[in-house]
Amino acid sequence: MKRNFPVLDTSRLILRETIQSDTADMLSYLSDSEVVKYMGLAPFQSMEDALDELNWYRKIFTEGSGIRWGITSKVSGKMIGSCGFHNLVSKHLRAEVGFELSRDYWGQGIASEALAAVIQFGLRHFQLERVEALVEPENKASQLLLEAKGFQREGLLRHYEYTCGKFDDLYMYSLLRSDLSKA
Repeated sequence: MKRNFPVLDTSRLILRETIQSDTADMLSYLSDSEVVKYMGLAPFQSMEDALDELNWYRKIFTEGSGIRWGITSKVSGKMIGSCGFHNLVSKHLRAEVGFELSRDYWGQGIASEALAAVIQFGLRHFQLERVEALVEPENKASQLLLEAKGFQREGLLRHYEYTCGKFDDLYMYSLLRSDLSKA
C-alpha cells in the first residue's frame, strides 16, 4: 500500500515530495561547494548525483525511516533546498532533522520557515518527543538557526563521522516537545 506524501504549505513555500524533474534544480544548489561545505558531501558533479539523492529521499519515505521534503518557492516554483527527518525511531519517538538551502536564498528566513513547518509536522504526525540535529562546529549559521528554534546543544561527538576523507566532530542538538511549551 502506497502512503500519500504530505504537502506542507507556509507563507512563502510549498514543501512537497521531490520528483525527477527537480534534478536540475537540486544539482544547481548541491554542486555549490558553499552549500555542501558542512554536509559531509563533495559538491555534486552530475545529474546522476542528484538522482541518487532523490532516490534516497524516496527510499527513506518508502521504508518509513524518514521523510525529506523539497523546499519549493511559491514565487519561482523551483526547488531551492530540502528539509526533513531521517533516522526516525518510532519506538523512541525521535528523529534527526536535516536541511539545506540554495545559497541564492540564504539570509531570508526561508530555512527557518521550512524547519518550523517540518518540526510541527513531526510533533503532530510522528508524535515525536525528541528532534535531533547534528552540526559541524564551524557551521555557525545552522547552529544559530537551531538555537533560534529552541534546540539545545548537548555536547560534542568527537570523530563521529568519516566523510570526504576526514573525521568530523559534530555537535548534538536536541529539541524536546516540552521545550516548545517553555518558549
